[in-house]
Amino acid sequence: MIPGSLALPDLVLLVANALVPFLFKLLGAVALWVVGGWLIHLAVRVLRKGLRHSSLDLTVAGYLVAILSAVLRVILVVAILGFFGIPTASFAALLAGAGVAIGAAWSGMLGNFAAGVFLQLFRPFSVGDVICAAGVTGTVEEIAMFSTSILGPDHVRNIVPNGKLFGDTIQNFSAHPYRRVEVFAQLDHSADLDRAILLIREGLGQVANQIPGLEPEVAVFELNDRGPKLVVRPFTPNAHYVQVLFDTNRMLVEVLGRNGFPIPKLQLAMVAEAENAS
Repeated sequence: MIPGSLALPDLVLLVANALVPFLFKLLGAVALWVVGGWLIHLAVRVLRKGLRHSSLDLTVAGYLVAILSAVLRVILVVAILGFFGIPTASFAALLAGAGVAIGAAWSGMLGNFAAGVFLQLFRPFSVGDVICAAGVTGTVEEIAMFSTSILGPDHVRNIVPNGKLFGDTIQNFSAHPYRRVEVFAQLDHSADLDRAILLIREGLGQVANQIPGLEPEVAVFELNDRGPKLVVRPFTPNAHYVQVLFDTNRMLVEVLGRNGFPIPKLQLAMVAEAENAS
């Protein structure tokens, strides 16, 4: 026998006492991973199917399914480690510490994720709504896990973090079926105010897509250095807001110009003061 080598009976005993149990544990761990993965897949599929038939939003349902799948995978890994005899208490502490570290590093991302969940739960706006929030105005295209896509009127897509969006004032222009258009008309001091208001009211009758039964407002908004400033406020469905805005401005130009209303000018006293100051 070679000095320092193991005898055949000792080698067989080593294999029987150490290697064979390890192989059985390895096969058991593989079987546990396969069976556990199948059960997790089954649970996730059942949950997804149940949420699909509920009144819960699809995005929120996706969040819940993803969270459940991740938690079950972690539990499966801890169970396999325990099957090998590895102390899981220290592993759980390590996992918790890693979670705290990752959470601190990704606090902004987690905040955006939480804000996305609240946006889905409270529904301040939906996909297709026209909103103004976080300094961005446009049509909501998608409410994702961490950000929201808003298509601006210039056809530029804006990706806004959910945390910034949810923490800001949100104006939802699509929350009601119609909107009030507001445009202004500056008149000169010498203009006939009553005649101007009458002509503008007649001109509004030619502006299409106004709400029947809602009388448009024409009133004096303020009196400034140039003269009275009128405000014109027709009401229109959301889909025709821009068209009514443009048509109302065009109507004001045509009506006031065609009827000879003078161009507003600064008072001569103000002009003289400006010349003396210079």
